[in-house]
Amino acid sequence: MTNSTHQSATTGFFDLHITGLGYLNRIREVRPKRGDAFWACDIAALNGPADDVGYTRFDCRISGREAEALVKRCRQAVYQGRKVLVGFKLGDLWTDTFVYSRGDKAGQTGVSLKARLLFISWIKVNGEMVYQAPRRDEQTAGNDRSAASVEPSEAGNGYAAAHAGEAAGSFDSPAMH
Repeated sequence: MTNSTHQSATTGFFDLHITGLGYLNRIREVRPKRGDAFWACDIAALNGPADDVGYTRFDCRISGREAEALVKRCRQAVYQGRKVLVGFKLGDLWTDTFVYSRGDKAGQTGVSLKARLLFISWIKVNGEMVYQAPRRDEQTAGNDRSAASVEPSEAGNGYAAAHAGEAAGSFDSPAMH
């Protein structure tokens, strides 16, 4: 007598996404020795209370044509020193170790948070809204791109102030290296 177990052929996948708001930095095209060139950027994501904002730095590979086009549009503003604040969604978070080559941490090992930039929901340059993604329900209905953005509801944690770019502090956060 044989005992067989039938296992389903369907494969599932679990997404881990990070959503937030943060400042764009270091927009660049990466040309690896092997493989295709790609665009990357850093995002200094805001966290904590509005009166004592903290930053978490993500080194992002930009995925998707729309996200890439939006980040490229912001490149000049970033290099002119303007504050470019974005609503974002990241995926596929991983860590990478490196050795600091200069400064007081020279020779020490550091850890970099890496992710794929999947989506930009809105962009503000120096506090002025310059882009809002259409709502998903409007996108599927084929409406124009003048729709309001999809943003988290305002909570009592300073979201509105940070979203307006008022509580964010300097463009180069202390978390940058």
